[in-house]
Parts: sequence; C-alpha cells; structure tokens
Amino acid sequence: MAYRYYEDVSPGSPTRRAPRAFFRSDSAAVDLAGDWRFRLSDRAEGTGPEFWKPDADDAGWDLLPVPSHWVMHGHGHPIYTNVRYPFPVDPPHVPTENPTGDYRHVFDLPDSWTDGAAVLRFEGVESCFKAWLNGEELGWSTGSRLPTEFDVGPILRPAGNVLAVRVHQWSAGSYVEDQDMWWLPGIFRSVTLVARPEGSLDDLFVQADYDAATGAGRLLVATDRPARVSIPELGLDGHPSGTEIAFPDIEPWSAERPRLYDGVVATDTERVPIRVGFRRVEIVDGEFRVNGVRIVFRGVNRHEFHPDTGRVLTREDARADVELMKRHNFNAVRTSHYPPHPDFLDLCDELGLWVIDECDIETHGFGKAHGVDNAWVGNPSDDPAWEPAYLDRMQRMVERDKNHPSIVMWSLGNEANTGQNFERMAQWTRRRDPSRPIHYEGDRAGRYVDVYSLMYTSHDALAAIGRREEPAHPDAEDDPVLDARRRAMPFILCEYGHAMGNGPGGLSDYDALFDAHPRCHGGFIWEWIDHGIRARPQTGDEYFAYGGDFGEEIHDGNFVIDGLVFPDRTPSPGLIEFAKVSEPVRITAGSTPGTIGIRNRYHHVDTAHLAFTWRLEDEGIEVASGSLPVPPIPAGRSIEVRRPELPAVDGDAWLTVEAALASDHDYAPSGHRVAWGQVQVRSAPARVGGAPVPVTPTTSGYRVGAAEFDADGLMTSIHGYDVTGPRLDVWRAPTDNDRASRRAPQRVEDDWRRFGLDRMRHRIVSVAPADDSLLVRTKVGASATRFGFDVAYRWTGADDTVAVEVSVRPDGEWPVPIPRIGLLLALPETLDQVEWYGAGPGEAYRDSRAAAGIGRYRADVDAMQTPYVFPQENGNRTDTRWLRLTDDSGHGLRIDGDPVFDFTVRRWTSGDLDQATHAHELKPRDQIFVNLDHAHHGLGSASCGPIPLPQHQLQAGDVTFQLRFMAAATS
Repeated sequence: MAYRYYEDVSPGSPTRRAPRAFFRSDSAAVDLAGDWRFRLSDRAEGTGPEFWKPDADDAGWDLLPVPSHWVMHGHGHPIYTNVRYPFPVDPPHVPTENPTGDYRHVFDLPDSWTDGAAVLRFEGVESCFKAWLNGEELGWSTGSRLPTEFDVGPILRPAGNVLAVRVHQWSAGSYVEDQDMWWLPGIFRSVTLVARPEGSLDDLFVQADYDAATGAGRLLVATDRPARVSIPELGLDGHPSGTEIAFPDIEPWSAERPRLYDGVVATDTERVPIRVGFRRVEIVDGEFRVNGVRIVFRGVNRHEFHPDTGRVLTREDARADVELMKRHNFNAVRTSHYPPHPDFLDLCDELGLWVIDECDIETHGFGKAHGVDNAWVGNPSDDPAWEPAYLDRMQRMVERDKNHPSIVMWSLGNEANTGQNFERMAQWTRRRDPSRPIHYEGDRAGRYVDVYSLMYTSHDALAAIGRREEPAHPDAEDDPVLDARRRAMPFILCEYGHAMGNGPGGLSDYDALFDAHPRCHGGFIWEWIDHGIRARPQTGDEYFAYGGDFGEEIHDGNFVIDGLVFPDRTPSPGLIEFAKVSEPVRITAGSTPGTIGIRNRYHHVDTAHLAFTWRLEDEGIEVASGSLPVPPIPAGRSIEVRRPELPAVDGDAWLTVEAALASDHDYAPSGHRVAWGQVQVRSAPARVGGAPVPVTPTTSGYRVGAAEFDADGLMTSIHGYDVTGPRLDVWRAPTDNDRASRRAPQRVEDDWRRFGLDRMRHRIVSVAPADDSLLVRTKVGASATRFGFDVAYRWTGADDTVAVEVSVRPDGEWPVPIPRIGLLLALPETLDQVEWYGAGPGEAYRDSRAAAGIGRYRADVDAMQTPYVFPQENGNRTDTRWLRLTDDSGHGLRIDGDPVFDFTVRRWTSGDLDQATHAHELKPRDQIFVNLDHAHHGLGSASCGPIPLPQHQLQAGDVTFQLRFMAAATS
C-alpha cells in the first residue's frame, strides 16, 4: 500500500519546523480568508491525485468560506461524542471511508509586496492536511488547534498563486484529539501569508518578572537576532534585546488590575508591537501565589464554540466571552482542551483573566475502547512512538503563547491517562519556561506536575484534601517520598460544578471550602457554553441540535449541552448563581448590631473602584435609599460599617447593600453591580385571620367561603375562576443532574420511576364536612409499588380567604429522596401575569439560591420559563411570601404562604416537560399549571459530579404546610 501520511504518528513535515511566538508586525501580510473552491470526497484520495496542479479544473466545485467547517455548510454532518471514538480504535489507522475536503484558492500579491522570504501560516486545521503552492508540495501537518507554517518565499509569484489544501477528517492525530466536543473538520482558523524581510524577527520571548516584596520589576526580551526594545512609559528607547533591565518600581499585572506596558521590538526591517505585564507565579509553602499572594481560581472551562459557525469565532465573539466572564465575577479560564485562538489570550491579557493554557491532547476513548472502564490498552501517552507528536504539540503551544502574562500555568492536556510522553513534555517545558507551574489532572500521583488536580470531587473529599488528609494514590502507597511530594502541592478542581441543564447545585458549599482551606485554590466550572448547533428547519420552529440530531452512528446525546450560557450566549441561571457565589466582595450583617460587614475577597486590589449604595424596601417597595460611605478596604481584609439611619416601617423590611463599579471599565460600564447583600431589619407581623365561615353543602358538593368543591372534595372553582386541584404533587421532570447519565449508581431518576413517583394516583378515603372546615383524606400511590402517602387537606374559609392546611405522611419507609412535595393546580390561561414577593428574580433551588434576593417581582408566565435546550424542571421561585396570578386587567388570585413556599407557573405540565427532548416541542395548553411547593430536592451536579449534599436532599417525612387563597384586585 502507498504511504498514508495521515496515518503517520509523527507531527508532520512542514518546511518550517521550529515553532515560534505568535505576533503581528508591520511586515506585509495577506489574509487569505474568503470563499475557496471546495469539493468533498468520502475517501482519503480526495478528488484525485492531481487536484493540486495550478491548471486543474475546479470550475464545477462548490464555494466554501475559509475559515469554516465544511459540515456547518451542508457537506456531511457534525458528530458529537464525549469519550468514544466515532471510528474503530485501531491506532494509527483510520477507516478508508475518511471524509476528505479538497480546497483551492487563487490569490494575488499586493503591488507593495517585495521579493524575499515569506511564511504561509495556518492557525488551525482539523485534523490533518497537506498543502501545495503553485504546484509544489509544502508538507503536511497534524495538531488541529495549533499553528503550522511553511516557507514559501521562492514559490510565490505576483499574481495567480494557486494554493491547494487537502484536509482529512480522520488521521492518526484524531486519536489524541478525543475531546468532549463536536468533531468539526476543515480549515477553521485563519490562513495568512506573511512577508519575512531580511533582518526580520523570527521569534521573541518577553520575560517580565515582579518582586512583590520590593515592588521591583525585571525585563528580558530575548530575540533570535539583535533588536531594539522601546517602552516609552518605562523610559526605554532602543534598548538592546537580550539584556536584562531592572526597574525599581513597577506596576504589576494581575487579573484584577491587568496593567500592560505597550512597547515595540524593532530591527532595521520590522517593528513588532508588544504588551508587557510584570508578574511572578510561584508555589510557596504549598500555596499557589501570584505576585506574592495566594489566589483562588474562580474559573470556567471554555471551549471555542458558536451555534452557527462551530469553532470559528471572530475577535468580537471572543471579546463577548471575556466581557461576560468578567461581568459575572470569573477571574480565570482553562482553555479546555486545546490552545484557543491567540485573540482570546490577547483579550485575557487586556481585560484580566488568569489562564491555564492546555495542550491539544486527549485520548479519552482508550479508557473504554476494550469494553472495560479505565483499561487504557494501547494508549499513546505511554508509547514511545508517539513521543515526538506529544512533544511537538506542547512545544507549539508554549512557543506560540509564551508572551502572555495572563497564562499562569501550562497544562499538558486532558483525560489521556498518564505515561512517559507526558513526563517528557513536562521536562521540556520546565527547561523552556521555568516561570510557570505545570498542570495535568491525569498525573494524580504527582510525578511530574506542580499542582494536584482532580475533577468533580465531592465536598467531603475536597475537605479532606484541604486538610492534606486524602488517601495516598495507589502508585505512591509504597513510595512515601512521592506521596509527600503530591501532598505538599496546592490543589485545584480543574473541573467541577457540571453545568448541564438545571444546575449546578452546591456552588456555595464549594466556595466555603475554598475559603476554609488555604491548600484549595478554587476551580473551574464545567463549562462555559452549551454546544447546541442552531437548526433552522424549513418547516417548524428553530431549535438547538445536539448529539443524535444529525443521524450519527454513535453519539452522546445532549451531554454536549453543559454550559453556563446557552448556545446564543444568553446567561443561564447557573451563571447568575456563580456570579453571586464568587463575588469579590462579601456583604453581610455585621457581628455588632446595627453594622454591615464587608469583606474584600480580591487578591491584589482594594475596593476604591467600587461605590456602595443601600436601599430599604418594605414588602418589596422601596421606602428609602442612599450611598453608603465605605473606606477603601485592602485586599483580603474585612471591616464593619454602621448601617444608615432607616425610617420606621410596618411590614417585612429588608436592607440591600450593593457594590458597583464607580467608573467605566473595559468590560462593563459604571454602575455595573459587582456584589450585593441583604439583611432583614423587620419581620412581617403575623396575619390575623377573619371570622370563619361555615361549610355549606351544594347540589354537586360543598362550598367553603369563595371556593366550590365537588363531592370528592376536589376544588372546582374559587372566586369565580374554574380550577383543577389543588392536590398533592411529588413529581418533577428530571433534570440532567437527576438523570446522572454518567454515574449509574447515582441515577435518582431511575429510583423515582421505579417507585412510581411519575405515575401517582389519588384515592379518596373520606370527605368530612364540619361546621367550619372541610376535611378531605386521600391515599396517593403508584401502580406496582407499595409505597405511598396519606394526605389530609383541611379547608377553611374566612372573609374572602380560603385556606388549606395540608398534612402529608409517608406510607412506609421511602428508600429514596423524592423530587418535590407540594400542591398542583390548574387555572384559566388568562391568568398569565405573575407578581410575587419573595426570592427572585430568577429561578432558585435549595442548593442553588444564593443569587435570589428578597423583593417584589413581576413577569408573564412565558418569561418565567428557563429555555433549557433539553427540557426539564425549571423556573422554581423560592421563599415566596405571596403570589398573584392575574389577567391583563389585574384581576385574579392571590396565594399567601404561612410563612413561605416555592412555586412554578407554566403553560404545560411536568409530564409535557418530561416527554419533550427539545424546547420547541413544548406546546402551550389552554390552562396555567401552578406548583405550590413546601420543598424541592436539590440539584447537585450528578450529570458528571456529586449528588446533592444530604442537607439538600428531600427525604420523605411527615410534613404540614398551609396556604391561603384570596381574590387579587388591581395593585
């Protein structure tokens, strides 16, 4: 058989092999983006052996934009797998059926172009490509998310240059690119022709150190040829490169104050702009420190994704991500699981984010390829034949990105087990750049990394790690020196808080552990964005597609829908929750009566950039407000300030204190809220009920005040509105975390269905009218199970109020938590305007409620839904004192808690949510369905992490709760 370069485990054979830093200069460059001729074949032979010849006929070919993925333009289809390879595991071979795209592009040189050396640079091609220019073969390369360069100067001609590129979807490189994402082949990053005039720079390394003890800085700009360094702010004008410069007083760079010094590195023929950030990263006494201070990563894992273009992002897209992260109190990002486009790192430098830059390596599929979890048979990570490819990928990343002050750690890759190739990568990286620690979660024994890292660790396990009491790794049980080395390391959660669907829960509990244990340096939420591909069917509603929606042979369903922002970058409730939990300023009641406690959780800046304000609300209505004088609080310090003089109030009164940006910042305008806290200053007085009214029989049942009941004791109308219910409801449409698709022992959904919680039936035991109440006893249970609930409803009427006391007693010892416990009723569809006094404005659950503040809120029923890509339980509001459901004229019903309740309002049932697999499948019914809940089961993050903590689980037990129903007039 002929040599198949795409099955070669080597990194490729470009004519320009030495990787170098990414930079832009004043040298001439030609952006080759645009419409290229394209033809897709189903085999690696492509369109034929001579498509690359300049005179080949491509007139009948399609046009395809570059950069793009061909599957996003109707050529083939995307494939989503999380772990499994979508081809036989037979390394380094790939199937003969190998989708291959042939590209051709003709371009002219600008008139100003001069003869000489030039480089053709590809920023990203998935997964393997070979290139020809004007009929001459340039070479081939793998490493999809890494740059490849070819020397092309002698081949260029003034006009009619023909660039031909053959791209294979599958290659040997695919075996080390098994990241949890869509497989999206094509030339998806920019292609640029760059002139390299005689005497121009090939590479430069900006090394800027900062000594926090003295405030001094040191700068060394290393270049491959003599050059001059000019940084006007530092008084440098033509300083020779390669010589260290000391500055007695420098402003350091940090994620909180991203101070950059603009400069130029110049030769006689080229000027290269640089942005210098002085900072020092070190591990001291088992702590990860930047500029002398222990830092906590409040981070997120970020894939590059856009619902219309896949991994093709503009600079504007990248900026939107960084700005949104900053506005929601992220200070760090892990570039999962490959180096991002350089523009993203530029923005992290400019706007301020700590970055873990991760190499483009993952071989996760080997862990399951032999039908046994964690078998890892044939894994390339420990195969010497693959060492050059592993090293090459690390070198290309480090060299490309080494000049970014935002990068504080290098990561060797992700979920590729361990082996000698990773150890070689770590050794090379330490030699090349000793200024940054090395991360790799797969080295759990701590042989060659500098930080201890795990994924989805439970809260209890995290606490043990914080105390340095975690069990020894099996590889180190007989090696106390190795065990001690890892145990002395700082710890991070490189992935936690799996943000799939409704969740994650438990973030506040994690944050408390990060605070409690100096060894624990925070973590990175999985992940930033839902990878839903926008589908626009010719008939029907637009929706976001996930695994299986393209007819893939194997797929992992909606596991790719696991972000804090929806595919269109709309924030999810999980993002709002993270922003609150991770506030850099904590505002609470002070330890002394009449004071407000304010804690500065920033690492490097005081609070002078923030303005503090307060407002007092009486049952959600503002009665007073003002500014709160707060002196600048140094980083890491806390103070207490006197709360303002407050006017007298009669009802339930809350003082809210907010900290907002005092001036415009690059990522948010003046007034953007950074942190807030609430203190209850007066409780609502107890409600005094009116005189009870007698229960009266009717021809069809009973009347209790303003409510009508049928002979079975089921309410049929209240205040003139037809209703169905209310009656006990214990079911919710399972969330992704309830489904727990990756951890079968924790599939609480299976238990719920096994015990019939999704099919409960109601049996009337007795209906007993008395002078002042109607007592209805029922038995609630499911087919094929012996477990159930005994429920008693005691209805009373007084004045215009109808009240119910609900008593629930489990029948038997329920072996599993239950989804919810409360009442379900259906109301006329006209009552679709919602106002409530309680926690809001967004959804909240018992382990994800930090972002919900007590106030008075309004919305319509449609706005109360959270449009999760995969429909599931959503929209719960908690700590509700009262709820009004009215029509457009303001008339309807009011429901009061005694004292509080949770509620959801929908145009569809929980059963509808349970059956739907995409949001557009939910169709409104002709009723409004209202859940009035005493309690809910927590969320957790069991779709890939731990189940809810015990205190957030809803166990079946004796429960009594009360609600009151009355007419709602226009307010």
